[in-house]
Amino acid sequence: MKQRLLFLGPPGAGKGTQAALLCDRHGLRHLSTGDLLRAEVSAGSALGQEAESVMNRGELVSDSLVLAIVKAQLGALNGQGWLLDGFPRNVAQAEALDPLLQELNQPIEAVVLLELDDAVLIERLLSRGRDDDNEAVIRNRLVVYADKTEPLIEHYRQRGLLQSVEAHGSIEAITERIEGVLA
Repeated sequence: MKQRLLFLGPPGAGKGTQAALLCDRHGLRHLSTGDLLRAEVSAGSALGQEAESVMNRGELVSDSLVLAIVKAQLGALNGQGWLLDGFPRNVAQAEALDPLLQELNQPIEAVVLLELDDAVLIERLLSRGRDDDNEAVIRNRLVVYADKTEPLIEHYRQRGLLQSVEAHGSIEAITERIEGVLA
């Protein structure tokens, strides 16, 4: 199975669930950029202190800082496979990530795109019962996702890395489909 993966998909497609399962089954390291940022802050590293300062001002952490954190994490893996979740979010970030991965001799082997109809996504997200999730907010999140992510999907499609997976059905069925495209 491919060992250096990127996960894409709309909110509610099951990226977190599937990432955890795949990483557990195949010994991959799940690199969620949000988790990585929080871990660096908790560790009090120089990168973490810089990230904390930015976040405390209510600003978004820069691409260069996220890349530095991703680079540090990947460099520490000693060849272990990984699944990157939550980054890159746009083509500019992807174009910045690619040379970093080449430098580490760890290029992306596959980009898994979890696809699901909006109606099912809305139903899934509403069933989570979060206070901030109502249908109008969810529909807007899906529009924003599509606008921001479509060029990124095309970027990876053109590079021959994109693997689309239908994200409907049972968790196990989806996992099997993902494993099938990564074999």
